Order: sequence, then structure tokens, then C-alpha cells
Amino acid sequence: MAGTAGSSLTAELNRLAGTTGKAAQGAANTYAGTSGLGINAALNIKAAGISTRQPSAYKGLNAICNELAGTTGKSASDALRTI
Repeated sequence: MAGTAGSSLTAELNRLAGTTGKAAQGAANTYAGTSGLGINAALNIKAAGISTRQPSAYKGLNAICNELAGTTGKSASDALRTI
């Protein structure tokens, strides 16, 4: 189920994580099955797995959200809305 037009990054991360009211970092960790990581780290691990992408190769927020969504050129929120 795709997200709602105009929703925030935090709202989209909560939707994908199946949570409500979490801060973006907490929702990203829940979505990725990780804990205590920053948003980018959690989403990079979600996309590539912890053993296949090292921190030095992590993508930025927009890029990793586009990778997860299978889109290109969208903002992080717009990309996540398509999942």
C-alpha cells in the first residue's frame, strides 16, 4: 500500500515499519530490523544487508530511499511513498 501524498519522511518510515508516533530514526530501525543506528545506516542495511555494504559505501538519504523503492530522482519521502 503506497503512502499518502504530502506525508513526511517520518510518517512514511512509520508506515513502512508498521508503527505510529516513532521518531524517524526509531521507525527506520524498526523497518530495517536494526536498533540504535542512524536513519541512513538503518536504511542502507535494509537495502543491502549488513555484510554487503560497508559504512564507507553507504548511500545518502535520497539515494537509499530511491534504491529501496526501485525509483530514481525522487526525494526520500516521495520515493518511500511508492513502496
